[in-house]
Amino acid sequence: MSKYTEFDFYDITSMLSEEDVMVRSMVRKYCSDNLMPLVAEHWEAGTFPSHIAKEMGALGLLGPGVAAEYGGAAMTAMQYGLICQEIERVDSGIRSFSSVQGSLVMYPIETFGNEEQKNHYLPKLASGEYIGCFGLTEPDFGSDPSGMRTKCVRDGDDWVLNGQKMWITSGTISDVAIVWGRDEEGMVQGFIVDCKTPGFSAPEQEHKWSLRCSVTSELILEDVRVPEANRLPKATGLKAALSCLTQARYGISWGAVGAAQACFDEVLRYTNKRIIHGRPLSAFQLTQDKLAEMGTEITKMQLMVWRLAQMKDAGTMRPQHVSMAKRNNVAKALEIARVCRSLLGANGITLEYQTGRHMCNLETVLTYEGTHEIHSLILGEEFTGQSAYS
Repeated sequence: MSKYTEFDFYDITSMLSEEDVMVRSMVRKYCSDNLMPLVAEHWEAGTFPSHIAKEMGALGLLGPGVAAEYGGAAMTAMQYGLICQEIERVDSGIRSFSSVQGSLVMYPIETFGNEEQKNHYLPKLASGEYIGCFGLTEPDFGSDPSGMRTKCVRDGDDWVLNGQKMWITSGTISDVAIVWGRDEEGMVQGFIVDCKTPGFSAPEQEHKWSLRCSVTSELILEDVRVPEANRLPKATGLKAALSCLTQARYGISWGAVGAAQACFDEVLRYTNKRIIHGRPLSAFQLTQDKLAEMGTEITKMQLMVWRLAQMKDAGTMRPQHVSMAKRNNVAKALEIARVCRSLLGANGITLEYQTGRHMCNLETVLTYEGTHEIHSLILGEEFTGQSAYS
């Protein structure tokens, strides 16, 4: 793997604070020194480098926006975005692990939990001592979470959960799971489930050709007893679960920039060195047209998430803003990865180069946390006032 250099044509760095740049530099060094050397081996083997959980925790990269009193790093939205960018510059699967830990596990506990839950779980999750997962998606209800079939029934001081969740990042290796189910009145409730609870199992989904550095699981709940003390008291209704997805999608929007930058950086250096008919591949008009298009799209992606971060830190960001950034940036990153792979020629299909790995990973990123088409409908409703879901 070659050394990373940043494409920053509009000098986005000059618009960052000194602390922002320090955070980015710290994460970039960690990713370059500790993650990049091992990612190809783990991707080929289809394994998650589990030792990185505590490494990332020690650096404050797990739930970086969580308050310091609960073990978090109390970073800004801008800094969280830069963290996602740098991690996904290495690999989407590893960024997915960190996103789930922070946005889908720690965020709902901090936002919807009580003080006892926050003090018990958040420091352990922030340090990487505990790994968590988020159980919302079901086999027949991905883009339509309102069709949720998982049930939670009150029984004395406990709740009994029955159901099945699908496509769950980190499920098999998790210590705790945030699980969403529908009670007898039809209200969606959220629970912190100890993964060692009888009746809970999380078989790993294997044979993936995407996100191979990330553990993907099924969650099976068969009469799983969860005490009332583990119900998230402020998380009533599907809106609570969907608000967690907004946090994750925000990080994904930034992460896609990192993946696109990695591919573009690699192909710039490759085309400058690859000699065809006595000239560098980069000297041909067709190549330069592709490079100009990709550089322009990356710049637009950078500006979009920079502004999104400003809005998030100011409290003016809405889910629809995140939908636009997630939809645009992931689709453009995938297009860029595909073009870069073609410019690499036969070399593009080998793990000696990272572009093909990013291309495969981004196929998943395009689909999860709301498909490209679902985000189109979210924006369509926002612009027209008309819902196209039914």
